[in-house]
Amino acid sequence: MVDSGNSYGERVSRLVGWGHWFAFFNIVASMLIGTRYIVQSPWPETLMGQFYLAVSWVGHFGFLVFALYLLVLFPLTFVLPSRKLFRLVAVIFATVGQTVLLIDTQAYQSINLHLNPVVWELLFSEDKSAISSDLQHLFVVMPLIFLVQLALSEWVWRKQRKLSHKHVGRPLAAVFFLSFMTSHLVYIWADAYFYNPITSQRSNFPLSYPMTAKSFMEKHGLLDREEYLKRLAENQGNIDLVSYPLEKLEFNRRGNKLNVLMISVNNLRADALNQDEMPNLYKFAQDNQNFTNHYSSSNDTYGAFGLFYGLPSSYASSIKAQGSAPVLLDVLKDQDYSFGLFSGNGFEDDLYSEVIFRGLNLANDLDGTQAHTDKQSIAAWNLWLTEQANQPWFSYIEVTTVDNFESEPMAANEEMPASERFKKAYEQSVKSADKTVAEIIADLEANELLANTIVVVTSNHGSEFNETNTNSWGANSNYSRYQLQVPMVIHWPGMLPAEFTHSTSHLDLSVTLLQDMLGVSSNPYDYSSGRNLFDESRRRWILAGDTREIALITGSQTTVIDKFGNYKLYDSNYKRLRETSPKLPVLMQGLTELQRFYSKSN
Repeated sequence: MVDSGNSYGERVSRLVGWGHWFAFFNIVASMLIGTRYIVQSPWPETLMGQFYLAVSWVGHFGFLVFALYLLVLFPLTFVLPSRKLFRLVAVIFATVGQTVLLIDTQAYQSINLHLNPVVWELLFSEDKSAISSDLQHLFVVMPLIFLVQLALSEWVWRKQRKLSHKHVGRPLAAVFFLSFMTSHLVYIWADAYFYNPITSQRSNFPLSYPMTAKSFMEKHGLLDREEYLKRLAENQGNIDLVSYPLEKLEFNRRGNKLNVLMISVNNLRADALNQDEMPNLYKFAQDNQNFTNHYSSSNDTYGAFGLFYGLPSSYASSIKAQGSAPVLLDVLKDQDYSFGLFSGNGFEDDLYSEVIFRGLNLANDLDGTQAHTDKQSIAAWNLWLTEQANQPWFSYIEVTTVDNFESEPMAANEEMPASERFKKAYEQSVKSADKTVAEIIADLEANELLANTIVVVTSNHGSEFNETNTNSWGANSNYSRYQLQVPMVIHWPGMLPAEFTHSTSHLDLSVTLLQDMLGVSSNPYDYSSGRNLFDESRRRWILAGDTREIALITGSQTTVIDKFGNYKLYDSNYKRLRETSPKLPVLMQGLTELQRFYSKSN
């Protein structure tokens, strides 16, 4: 029924005034709920960081609530004929908004994520888990929020004139406006100058998109481009600190100081390890420990990061900025191992010089310069090997023949279809790499070192020839088994030959060496996302990915999730499963693993 006794203009004016005050008290309520984000997030150590936190807290929630009021409720003021109906709609809208905000705070506290497709799926999932139960239980408070909003609505209606007469509305609006503008201006400066105590707060609050203006600042002489690029190259900003390892390592197991030789035949598919293409490595695998269901931790060069650090690639940028060495290499240094690092391309990827082997000598050619072919690299390794006396050593050899398979003569044979000649060229390069590996192992035998040297032969990632029918060639385009599965062959002195068919990962190698060779007794959970390679118990998932997204391989399914929480599900042949939901408890475990090593305080 339409209100009587008041003109349309008077009624609208009264509702607009009421709406402003109702929005104000909901801003206050949102700010109080928003303190849960502040409690969960690292506390800024600098005064500037604390100032930004305060103004962004006031400004962001003030803007968020008032913007929703202007977009939704304000237009309804002119449409709904009854003030009671309008207030009821406003109460329902505010109840839903505050409930969603409360759920978002719980998601942020539980899995460090704001509401996204994964969290919504979790909310309405029938799968039972502690996280989903916690989120779903928050709906119980919805009736209470509704009653509070109803009472607030009535109180504001009755006190509206008295509140207006206090003349505090404009000063309060000015506080929120100035806080909002100040927070964005401060962030613009912090982003341009890589001021981490502020930029690390960019994702603390929901729907937070701080302004950046580097191009504008450069145009008006407020930012030196060369200085900015220098800071960017140093990558000292926009990072989250990593606690790696989480606890100090303990050594209560019996160690065995064997030499270690790791050979990475880059770009080598798992199925290339067969009697026809790699007869030498195939025989070596038959005589030693062969892991036939092994996955790299990435579909690109960052597979090497997982191999050494035992961590997913998503941690790489933070590890690089901090300069943290792999725990494995730190322990080897502490136990007086010497290091020989060799690559057929001179370690051209910065991942080696700036992250994994940072601070170690990568000069690996005969004259002290870097090698640029596998032949040069192995010659340099042979010379280095003869200089190792009684000191235990660790050596890494990167074989790049398969990486460069397109340079094989067969690749230029235009009489064959392109796809066929690329496959043939790949096979030729694999056969060449097999001879290289055989030569390295023969050199070990000639120096009578095989009996006291652990030899690991693997690859950084696989390679696809469009087996998924998605026009995918090579690597770094999807997370199918063709790009992720690689050989993992280990010669461990004293162990009997065995073939292992359980799922294993690059993340497992460092744990295995630390436990079984170097005597580390700490729980692998404290320094790795992997476990011992020889642990044959069933694992729920294999983790792979890069800095942009992650892939969780669970039996016959692969779930790919980007940094915004959007996910896609694929079957074992990497065909999209559009009608199937992911196994959410497993999904949550994987997402938690990506956050576990980030520091609770910066």
